[in-house]
Amino acid sequence: MYGHGSGGGGRGGSVNLQHPSTFQTLALDPELKKEIIDDLDRFVKRRDFYTKVGKAWKRGYLLYGPPGTGKSSLVAAMANYLNFDVYDLELTTIRSNSQLRSVMLGTKNRSILLIEDIDCSAEMHDRSKVEHQYDEYGRSYPVKGRNTELTLSGLLNFIDGIWSSCGDERIIVFTTNHKDKLDPALLRPGRMDKHIHMSYITPPGFRILASNYLSVDEHQLFGEIEELIQDSETTPAEVAEELMKSDDADVSLNGLVEFLKKKILEAKQLKEQEEAQKKLMDEEAEKEPKEEKDQKETKDGGEPKRIQSTDRYCPKCGSSKPMRRMGGLI
Repeated sequence: MYGHGSGGGGRGGSVNLQHPSTFQTLALDPELKKEIIDDLDRFVKRRDFYTKVGKAWKRGYLLYGPPGTGKSSLVAAMANYLNFDVYDLELTTIRSNSQLRSVMLGTKNRSILLIEDIDCSAEMHDRSKVEHQYDEYGRSYPVKGRNTELTLSGLLNFIDGIWSSCGDERIIVFTTNHKDKLDPALLRPGRMDKHIHMSYITPPGFRILASNYLSVDEHQLFGEIEELIQDSETTPAEVAEELMKSDDADVSLNGLVEFLKKKILEAKQLKEQEEAQKKLMDEEAEKEPKEEKDQKETKDGGEPKRIQSTDRYCPKCGSSKPMRRMGGLI
């Protein structure tokens, strides 16, 4: 059973779900899949160890990578493998640290707390003050009932503090499309212990999907498809969508071949456009006006070039009329 609890508003209910995702059906690289399973097995067997070293029996995971790479499916597979409940926490619905604490304390042992798109919620540290509004004289005062004191430090303190006393055998999973946007304080061990990169699909991952969706383990198009996959940046979700278009393996796989070829061509055209744009910008930057070059040479201590025309140019005021200085034309 895959339990799901909502943290919205601090009074979330729960529903029972039968999510079909398992490690067998997950389109992950076999080595990465084994690494995750081994880590989960090690965690659930170490209760005595955590007690011995004085640490809360919890484990933090960060799943990061492009959209459509299977982050949510991996969480479901972890829950099914461990037979854990899952609590989906929407930080955008939490208005204060105290409300967050109330929601967290409502979770059970042997559960996974899921916080998706943490990079979007990481701006909560900007909401750490009471909201104010201004009167007609420009004086500010707090808006009643509008205290938005949900802070990043509040979340971090709960993970490191109260988690150690509110339950055992807990897993917290953060997901993000942009790891580089996260506060470094979130990334350290003890909060996000294991970082898992969910990348684009690989040939082994494609074979898993072909078996799942079409019930085929070998096909004459597999070789071509695997080469195209290696030359493209394609997500498991995109491949799955193509495989769902027909129950006929030949039709689906031929469609996937065309899709991958088109994707590679579009990526190549985009790269060429970006390179052409960059080249154009570089050429424009090199077309510096002669006057600006002369000014630069003068500023750097060099001698300005002699101007031969009758109307001589003044680099200071921009005038082209003859000007006298120390008894002579410049």
